[in-house]
Amino acid sequence: MSFLALDVGNTRLKWALYDAPRPGAQLMAHGAQFLENIESLEEGDWNRLSCPNWVLGCVVAGDAVKRRVEEQLEMWDVTPRWVVSSQSEAGLVNGYDHPARLGSDRWVAMIGARHRLLAQGQPRPCVVVMVGTAVTVECIDTEGRFLGGIILPGHGIMLRALESGTAGLHVPTGEVRDFPTNTSDALTSGGTFAIAGAVQRMVENLRRHCGQEPVCYMTGGAGWKMAPSMSTEVELVESLIFDGLLEIASRRLSLA
Repeated sequence: MSFLALDVGNTRLKWALYDAPRPGAQLMAHGAQFLENIESLEEGDWNRLSCPNWVLGCVVAGDAVKRRVEEQLEMWDVTPRWVVSSQSEAGLVNGYDHPARLGSDRWVAMIGARHRLLAQGQPRPCVVVMVGTAVTVECIDTEGRFLGGIILPGHGIMLRALESGTAGLHVPTGEVRDFPTNTSDALTSGGTFAIAGAVQRMVENLRRHCGQEPVCYMTGGAGWKMAPSMSTEVELVESLIFDGLLEIASRRLSLA
């Protein structure tokens, strides 16, 4: 039973085809497409794939984008299922004030992180960082309860905000420096340090709450850029959302 996992973010649609809807399944194909080019999937990347038996995804880009994705899937006559954050799923308890309002990508990534951690041995508190158009930092305690998280702008949003609010500030992207000596490096370093500092604060909050050193996972399209500049130890896991979708699919099918 082949399984197509979909992660529809604010900028890109990421997809992965597995040989089965279960953790540890073999990855058969994967790719990504910018949202403005979704209509090219049917005759492009997906045209070369065999029809999946099951499709599960998370979407944060809105209903209009979701409908466009569903139209592309009509080539296979398969109806996708979409994850909606709930009070609990796959062993994770949702501590959000209104659980259904939690972004589904955040929820799925946390499920992936929780089970990745459990597979490695003794449970520990966990911080999950997603670096994309926006940056989210989530905290999960040792028992698998999502305590809460923060949202802050990604690099691109920070730079655009500064350019729109500061006269004459239109400079190319620079490098991360300990002591920037030009405006480009100052902007890039400032954004990077802002994200790193926010993550460090949440790690400290969780350590203090649980009395134990948390594991910190980082994912997202810009995670690889951010990871080398972190002030706390992080493990970069590009497949965290897909890992979560595999876990959810496996459990839902076992209950069907």
